[in-house]
Amino acid sequence: MKKNVKNNVSWVGYIDWELESFHGDDYSIFNGSSQNAYLIEEEKKVLIDTIWTPHRFDFVENLKKEIDLKKIDFIIANHGECDHSGSLTALMEEIPDTPIYCTAQCVKSIEGQYGKRGWNFNVVKTGDSVEIGNGKKLVFVEMKMLHWPDSMATYMTGDNILFSNDAFGQHFAVEELFNDKADQCLLYKEALKYFTNILNPFAPILSKKLEEIASMNLTFDIIAPSHGAIWRKDPLQIVEKYATWAKAYQEDQITIAYDTMWEGTAKIAHRIAEEIHRQSPDTVVKVFNIAKSDKNEVMTEVFKSKAIVVGSPTVSNSILSSVAGWIEFLKQLKFKNKRAAAFGCYGWSGESVKLLKEKLADAGFEVIENSIRSLWTPTEDDYAEVTALVEKLCKG
Repeated sequence: MKKNVKNNVSWVGYIDWELESFHGDDYSIFNGSSQNAYLIEEEKKVLIDTIWTPHRFDFVENLKKEIDLKKIDFIIANHGECDHSGSLTALMEEIPDTPIYCTAQCVKSIEGQYGKRGWNFNVVKTGDSVEIGNGKKLVFVEMKMLHWPDSMATYMTGDNILFSNDAFGQHFAVEELFNDKADQCLLYKEALKYFTNILNPFAPILSKKLEEIASMNLTFDIIAPSHGAIWRKDPLQIVEKYATWAKAYQEDQITIAYDTMWEGTAKIAHRIAEEIHRQSPDTVVKVFNIAKSDKNEVMTEVFKSKAIVVGSPTVSNSILSSVAGWIEFLKQLKFKNKRAAAFGCYGWSGESVKLLKEKLADAGFEVIENSIRSLWTPTEDDYAEVTALVEKLCKG
């Protein structure tokens, strides 16, 4: 069932309340999600994006109930990833000659995934536009690496709607569609998680793109992303948040992340947390056992932090595999302007703290010299070193 967005623009996507993960199992979902597709019915009839491959047949059948498919003048593919393009194969079986407007890179990604099927691609770049009647047109803006090379956004004049693709979205199911109808706490929590885990690696590109869009002097009445709530009430609020988040964002927070074998490393983690609170009572402290916590949720807290402390015991001359994988993900997210320290227990060889410091530095963190390296189980002498570590971490 289509839902009205504004005037002759409708949402024709899919709300998935049961989705639990995305990008394989790399992104956790706790509050559902949506794949947003849009139907414009001006003098020209335009479909913007489709939905994920598993739902392609339902998508086409539902779309048939809303419009004669042969009346669709063209399709816009803002992004080739299969959660956006996944219903094209079923749709194009019905209307094989319908033009598809997209970037040159998007042609490559669509044909790479679904094969060369002879579809009628029309390649566009930033500033290109197409008239849709009633004095309105669609203007295309390339969004390279936000978050794929093929990405673009589409702006609809007259109604002043930005179909923003993966920018400004959330993996968050909102049956009522709009940001003003959503739980505001969950909305911003999911928007921040989405930015942290998907877009933060491209923050410098994002900052430049926001400046470019601002220079176009466009009016935004609605920002319609490909996932989650549509921003209709004060839509620029999310643009302003992105501008802030993209500039090495941090709050007065320190996050402690660790795994432990026989609780020694856990004891150090909690002593560090207590000492942070003692020295800096206003600083928010979060403590996570990496093996028992959702990695995307933890990374969102890391994003908010001015510093992190990471712990692992030594095992097989290295660190626990849970921590090793977590740090690899940490590196992928390319956080900036954050300090870090390391700690851990050992029984004989004791390499973990040294390795943690090396890996944290490789991930782009400013690693302080102070660390806690405890033989077997932490002693009062080990705990005494926590004071200096925290002082350095809090004050720089």
